[in-house]
Amino acid sequence: MERLCDKLGYRFKNRELLVTALTHPSYGGDHHVPHYQRLEFLGDAVLELAVSEYLYSELPEVDEGRLTRIRAALVREETLCRAARRIGLGEFIRLSVGEERSGGRNKPSILSDVMEAVFAAVYLDGGFERAVQVVRIALRDELNPRSLADPLDAKSRLQELLQRDGGMPSYEYLSMEGPPHAPVFFYRVCDGERVLGSGSGSSKQNAQQAAASDALKRMGALS
Repeated sequence: MERLCDKLGYRFKNRELLVTALTHPSYGGDHHVPHYQRLEFLGDAVLELAVSEYLYSELPEVDEGRLTRIRAALVREETLCRAARRIGLGEFIRLSVGEERSGGRNKPSILSDVMEAVFAAVYLDGGFERAVQVVRIALRDELNPRSLADPLDAKSRLQELLQRDGGMPSYEYLSMEGPPHAPVFFYRVCDGERVLGSGSGSSKQNAQQAAASDALKRMGALS
């Protein structure tokens, strides 16, 4: 628990809040103790407000529509799962024997849910400003102003660029790696016979978006 607190940059006054945030419903049901689902509900709102506030202040020239798309990319399961894995959150989750055997510690849905529950636990224990600090620590790579982009719109942006010259992007499935509960898909995007970029993601759609972003970067259309 101390190691996790070090990674989060926060010390809990009420340690039980953190314990609950780390308790999967399967474990809670087996041992008749509180689990993270209610905290996850609250954490979703804490995260969205924290990210909204950050984007509002860091991107003053960006319009509401694009801010909404960027926020959606930052608060989605894939991003939270990546943040959770970066701080090793999976090793601290309390799971039932069955959930443990099925690879629960690496499931993106569980990791993202627990990440949100931890944000809520910090909010209840230390207030919104401390929760914002933990959100920024957890999502430090994704919230770097130099790396903020509009990934949800990458495919449409690429299509618009290619259509100006009579082209049209096509997405080709390459492969899938990883276990069934945490697959990684690989795609490439082409314009006719020309390969424009490639990418990977936890879903086919995310992999296609990553390939489109890679193509835009190669074309100098995305910083």
